[in-house]
Amino acid sequence: MPGSTATPEIELIIEKNPSDGGGGNLPPAGGDGGGDDGKRPRQWKPSPKRYYTGMALGIVSILMFFMALASAFLVRRGSGDWIPVHIPTLMWINTVVLLASSATLEMARQRLSQGRLSVYRNLWLLTTVLGVGFLVGQIVAWRQLVAEGIYLASNPASSFFYIFTGAHALHLFGGVAALIYVATRNFNQAQVTRSVAAEVTSYYWHFMDALWLFLLALLYLGK
Repeated sequence: MPGSTATPEIELIIEKNPSDGGGGNLPPAGGDGGGDDGKRPRQWKPSPKRYYTGMALGIVSILMFFMALASAFLVRRGSGDWIPVHIPTLMWINTVVLLASSATLEMARQRLSQGRLSVYRNLWLLTTVLGVGFLVGQIVAWRQLVAEGIYLASNPASSFFYIFTGAHALHLFGGVAALIYVATRNFNQAQVTRSVAAEVTSYYWHFMDALWLFLLALLYLGK
């Protein structure tokens, strides 16, 4: 009719198609849904403290293991079948090599803090070579003992000698692997910086150095 406006009501019905899997759901505002502001969330980077804490826990567990062995060594040493093992001269030379590796490792860390990467890499490589040299020297020393007829099961003293030196060499091998890892790692894509990795590795290496001095003194004085 004239003077009146008729507004028809139009009902929109959107039916969900069972085959489309998504139906009529609309995506949330912001595109990729990465955050409230539509941006991707920032990548979480772990705190360097977690690496220091992990290394501290590892060192404590290794120390407890060797302290238990040392206690058993001191108790067993008083038995009548105890025949002391003469420490091969080569093991004293190996000790000097290991001490030298700790010195070169600290020099490498100092050069790294000064930004002298080329010198740092050379000293780090030298530390790795000295560590491998220590392990090779230990194997040669064991072969010398075997040539003298001293085996793992010869007597309690020889058993402890091989267990002490063998367990230390096994843990030091892990230190060599850590040195190689730090030397070859691309820290541009790592969650830890080169300086933190070098420092954590040096803690372990110096600990293994000090542990070897303790074991050597125990074997020498415990004869």
